[in-house]
Amino acid sequence: MKVQRLRLTYSRGDQAKEMSHLETMRALERALVEAGLPLAYSEGKRRTPQISVAAPLPVGVTSDCERADVYLSERVSPDAFVGALRETMPAGLEAILAREAGLLAPAAQVQARWAEYEVDVPRSDRTLDDVRHAVSELMSSSTLPWEHRRETKVSSYDLRPLVLALRLETEGEGVYRFRMRLRILPERSGRADQVVAALGLPGPLRIHRTRLYFDATPAAVLAYRLRSDRED
Repeated sequence: MKVQRLRLTYSRGDQAKEMSHLETMRALERALVEAGLPLAYSEGKRRTPQISVAAPLPVGVTSDCERADVYLSERVSPDAFVGALRETMPAGLEAILAREAGLLAPAAQVQARWAEYEVDVPRSDRTLDDVRHAVSELMSSSTLPWEHRRETKVSSYDLRPLVLALRLETEGEGVYRFRMRLRILPERSGRADQVVAALGLPGPLRIHRTRLYFDATPAAVLAYRLRSDRED
């Protein structure tokens, strides 16, 4: 039985960045159980832990702003919840804070709208002017046809609406650092590595999620608005 929902903010560092989404979910479940916290499970033949992550991180990406909704079968204060969880989280995952989310409020994954990233890319042979021009061209384009390959499956879509903001922030020794704001939609989210590829640059050395933004506008309404914008 679900009697409480807490929204957990946690980080994922270098030691855990190669975890898949499924591995992360299992790690969270183990940590909750080992901490003695009253995690709620679904009823039926196959009991499923009632945990939902707002916006799953791609493998190789770090973050200090991840969110997960955790349902409990008994009430626990947010401070006690985080205190207990900090003792059992695996290396690379750290519980930061928790707050009441309300059993009837929309899920975090429904409210997630966009994410911000800090991305380091090797300079290779591209000049600073070349990179600035590539950024300007991408942001001024109306469409950006894209194909994403995963094993034998190929998905074709427009990458441009998923890129809300992009700027070259600093030029370090051997590195270009970008700031990106990428849209999160129910059917697809922007990926920093794909934006880097669209700029014609080598694969990122580091991708770090710095912020997740949530609001209460239903995701279906946002998807409708996006389709209307494309038609206009």
